[in-house]
Amino acid sequence: MEPTISLLSSQKVTVREEGTATYRRTMKDYIGVALRGFCMGAADVVPGVSGGTMAFILGIYDELIHALHAINLTFFRRLFRLQWRAAFADLPWQFLLALGLGIGTAIFTLAEGLSWALHHHPELVRAFFFGLVLASAVTVRRRVRQWTAPMLILSLLATIGAYLLVGLTPAETPHTPVFLFFSGAIAICAMILPGISGAFILVLLGQYLYILDAVTRLDVFTLGIVASGAAVGLLSFVRLLRWLLMRSHDLVIAFLIGLMVGSLRKIWPWKALALPANPLTRSHHALLPTYDYNVLPAEFTPEVGLTIGLMGLGFGVVLVIEHLAARRRQVST
Repeated sequence: MEPTISLLSSQKVTVREEGTATYRRTMKDYIGVALRGFCMGAADVVPGVSGGTMAFILGIYDELIHALHAINLTFFRRLFRLQWRAAFADLPWQFLLALGLGIGTAIFTLAEGLSWALHHHPELVRAFFFGLVLASAVTVRRRVRQWTAPMLILSLLATIGAYLLVGLTPAETPHTPVFLFFSGAIAICAMILPGISGAFILVLLGQYLYILDAVTRLDVFTLGIVASGAAVGLLSFVRLLRWLLMRSHDLVIAFLIGLMVGSLRKIWPWKALALPANPLTRSHHALLPTYDYNVLPAEFTPEVGLTIGLMGLGFGVVLVIEHLAARRRQVST
């Protein structure tokens, strides 16, 4: 009997020995995949929020990893030989195309709006995503069949590591093609991990505002370099991640949960700015508040109430999605 991988989305994916998978979907299903991609793209635009977390929440993380793994040397060899049918026969290209269209649509349509919201109402944006990530950490823990001491220790170490990572300050780096290429490769690896924000990695590398501006200006040259680096980084890293998931699933999930919990430091809604000692670098805070620390609101105001409400809304959205997915799994079985 061929092994199966149970997905959060209630889909059953049959994995053949060579690592490929078969999926049966209707057009309506692919529209749903595109909408999930749109949510992932929206999350990727916000520093501190991971598109991988959204994939976890929306129940397509395992399928995404296996689909990306199917893009291998055999696939490219067949492409170069113009064996189109053979190349795409073992590739879930419909899933990847629908997901990619959703992600791209979100990035190009929401980049400017989310950038404006982050500048003018950052606490509201962070509150909603804080609720999403917190609820996802709570629900994803159920994927670990039995918690052991090593899993708890690894999850704690991942939490501490992510907490320290998101507290780092950005570096001053050049916007050269080589550095942009490697920035894309590193950021996409973080982006596929729940809890680690690819956008925040770009902030740390000093490239976030430059690339965001390239998106709004449709700078094809810059975006092409970043996308090339992202493609190389993603196709390399996803193989390691899939190998780990296939061999130590519960341990990897425990580690990912730790990353999500630790990343909550970055998206805590209420923050106070700590201006750097060098006045020449203070202007960065007018663009992106990266030198900050978490605080509690001084008093309860209508805006604080709205922030708490958005946090609760984000938490509730995940619980509803998980409840609906559980009902679909029961119906399918």
